[in-house]
Amino acid sequence: MAHMKKIAHLLLGRFSIVALTIVLQFGWLVLVMYRFSYQFTYANLAIRLMAVILVLEIVNKWTNPANKLSWTFIILLSPMVGLMLYTTFGRSELTKKTGRRLDTIVKEVGAYFYQTPEIKEDLERKDKAVLGQSKYINDWGGYPIYRNTQTKYYRSGEEMFPDMLEELERAAHFIFLEYFIIEEGYMFDTMVEILARKAAEGVDVRVIYDDIGCINTLPPKYNKKLESMGIKCAVFNPFRPIMSVVMNNRDHRKIFVVDGKVGFTGGINLADEYINEKSRFGYWKDTGVRLDGEAVWNLTAMFLTAWSYVNHSREDYKEYMPQIYQTELPETDGYVQPYGDSPLDHETVGENIYLNMINDAENYVYIFTPYLIIDNEMLVSLCNAAKRGVDVRIVTPGIPDKKLIFLLTQSHYEPLLRAGVKIYQYTPGFIHAKSFLCDDKVGTVGSINLDYRSLYLHFECGVFMYKTKALEQLKKDCLETFEQSEEMTLEFCRNQNVFIQILQGMMRLIAPLL
Repeated sequence: MAHMKKIAHLLLGRFSIVALTIVLQFGWLVLVMYRFSYQFTYANLAIRLMAVILVLEIVNKWTNPANKLSWTFIILLSPMVGLMLYTTFGRSELTKKTGRRLDTIVKEVGAYFYQTPEIKEDLERKDKAVLGQSKYINDWGGYPIYRNTQTKYYRSGEEMFPDMLEELERAAHFIFLEYFIIEEGYMFDTMVEILARKAAEGVDVRVIYDDIGCINTLPPKYNKKLESMGIKCAVFNPFRPIMSVVMNNRDHRKIFVVDGKVGFTGGINLADEYINEKSRFGYWKDTGVRLDGEAVWNLTAMFLTAWSYVNHSREDYKEYMPQIYQTELPETDGYVQPYGDSPLDHETVGENIYLNMINDAENYVYIFTPYLIIDNEMLVSLCNAAKRGVDVRIVTPGIPDKKLIFLLTQSHYEPLLRAGVKIYQYTPGFIHAKSFLCDDKVGTVGSINLDYRSLYLHFECGVFMYKTKALEQLKKDCLETFEQSEEMTLEFCRNQNVFIQILQGMMRLIAPLL
């Protein structure tokens, strides 16, 4: 009975209904265009000419070559369908009006960022490679690096959750939450009770959730329910039953800020599986990091930028800076630089940070990722690092959440293994963590997967760290996780069923579009 209810919920759920609506729209448009082109020879020729022109435009764009190849293949295979697919899902450009509004917001908040010269001078003396990474994040991402910040690493959601609740209880001025997935259940219901109470006390409580991320986890108009409790709520990029270009760009960030003094981020969403209150795909391993101090401002600014963008509002940013409510600065715990990545600025900040870490590594690179769907640049960097003697280790899930995507992940094992990269599958279950650690000195924890969606299409965030306590804790977790995982071999790759190999090859061809 429970199984039938689950199936009925899936079939009659909002996502299924909206998806069916879009499929019907697309099918109708294809049918109309097909009949039109079939009846009129010149229309058919015009469509083919437009397809060729579009392919030339794609090839000449400064975008990822794999993405170009995938779209070229689809458009030339079926010009009519390819044209419609690319027009709907292939572009990330905003309208000029929306683009100007976003640029204005970014410039407004950017005026409140300041890179302390002393930190740059200090890093230049200690490590020029780290200085270069920090300069890149500041100059091209817009987020400075800080001292006067304490860090704490969490190896699971259930470790982080009590600290999150404790900070919510301490909130006196504002609470900002921005998450890709929120689901009603023990975790979020517990938080909502505190949020509603704090809102009644006069605390400024705001929540942003992504509509696609929550389409199967929250009922329609859930934002109205939160607002009835005094909790301000914004829905990022609402999913409507019409084909739209911007539906591809989702808010995949996980940001938790209290009073501008304390911040949390990582891979942990607000749903029960993330704290293993509910079992899905075995044990759910995730990672997170807590910040106390000046660096929290970057997370606060990220949230306020998203809030202003979604709500068409203006904020007085200086009211939320750490020094407003933080009378005493914490002791310095290394260097901390939270950063964000937008798909709309054509700068792949998240991927470039990963690439810089791999290319600068001298001893080891340890990586946690739920998906390993990488472009040629990432593949070459990982292989070259291993070939020059760096100990490169990657942990992927032992139990996948998406079986087809997992086959695509496994299709990248062989060239990495041949180059000397060690790959482990986390046998207790599903690893959702997105963490990098290099040489006992630099690392990042955040929301950015090693896949095309995170690296090119989503709004993301992370924390770059140099010589912090959190990195020491991350290394301990890495070594323990390797022991819990199964190391992959070339024999595993070569013994795959031939039909699986064919399927993997086909999926790699369209991987940037998945």
